[in-house]
Amino acid sequence: MKEVLQLESASGLLLIGATALALIMANIPAALQAYEWFLGLYLTITIGGLGVDKPLLLWINDALMVFFFMLVGLELKREVVEGQLSRPDQVILPVMAALGGLVVPAAIFWYINGDSVSQKNGWAIPTATDIAFALAMLSLLGSRVPISLKIFLTTIAIVDDIAAIVIIAIFYTYDLSMISLILAGLGIVVLTALNRARVMRLAPYMLTGLFIWFCVLKSGVHATLAGVVVAAFIPLRSGDDESPARHLEHTLHPWVAFAVLPIFAFANAGVSFSGMSLEKLTNGVPMGIILGLFVGKQVGVFGMIVLARLLRIAELPLGATWKQVYGIALLCGIGFTMSLFIGTLAFEHGNFDRLYGVKMGVLIGSALSAIAGLAVLHFALPGKGDVKTAKEG
Repeated sequence: MKEVLQLESASGLLLIGATALALIMANIPAALQAYEWFLGLYLTITIGGLGVDKPLLLWINDALMVFFFMLVGLELKREVVEGQLSRPDQVILPVMAALGGLVVPAAIFWYINGDSVSQKNGWAIPTATDIAFALAMLSLLGSRVPISLKIFLTTIAIVDDIAAIVIIAIFYTYDLSMISLILAGLGIVVLTALNRARVMRLAPYMLTGLFIWFCVLKSGVHATLAGVVVAAFIPLRSGDDESPARHLEHTLHPWVAFAVLPIFAFANAGVSFSGMSLEKLTNGVPMGIILGLFVGKQVGVFGMIVLARLLRIAELPLGATWKQVYGIALLCGIGFTMSLFIGTLAFEHGNFDRLYGVKMGVLIGSALSAIAGLAVLHFALPGKGDVKTAKEG
């Protein structure tokens, strides 16, 4: 767990760098042209009469992010089998917190955009927590942060990922092609057969997964969900470090952390501040996201934690205080990667102003949550001297 947390923290710092680079390039005219040219490059891959023809930005969002979702699927499977989601007493508090952090931000966005049917489609944007960014913020506080708080934040983010996958599958699927879905279903049948036959080589699963990805891409369901489907069928034996699922997770993790997510951030975070005005920021979409992430997340997460304690159905993380838990609730408002991803799905057929509003809302809401969370935790956590004394004791 410590190894994973360190990896996520370092990845979050790299994400911050990729985001900063995208913002710099988007606000320098000469660099902006190069930035837009690069993301607009068309890449075509064909085999026989079948193929995919997309600009680089969509290859990143529809293909490269499959590996992120596959890693999420593998992590979820491991957590359910033997980790933080394997025991009911470990699950109650983070699940309740995550559900509160989903419902309240969505309600705020929905209320603010209630007059526009098309804008309400972005209700899910402020519901996600970016684990890499959030853990990167915690890493800035060093050894003062107890491991129990890091695990608690990680578990909330895991439940968030489950919710995001369900939301994307149900609410952001358009123009279904039944033929493509049937073919994808046949691919799932093959995965089931491989799993039941206890095939331990990864190659058959990955080749079948490639076929499923292509079918899902053509079906109208978002292609990244193919990664989650494939992960669900890769064998995992509890306690066996050599099982295919565990091997693939360890292999994918650094690639996703240090390549896939930073590339996604660079491709999607570039927003020009030219012409930015208070009127644009107070528009329904950016304001709904800002208030959803900064206000809705902390109210939903912390409120459900308070409710769980009042009902006496869960305990606070080991050694944690209420102020520290509130700081974690604030950090849950950092919704960068998944929020941007859902935003591209919600308004992919919309106009430029809405996508601009999504990016501005996510950046500002996440930044406010990060700054406020760090400030609260800075004063709530013990000083370095206290931590050293406790360890020596």
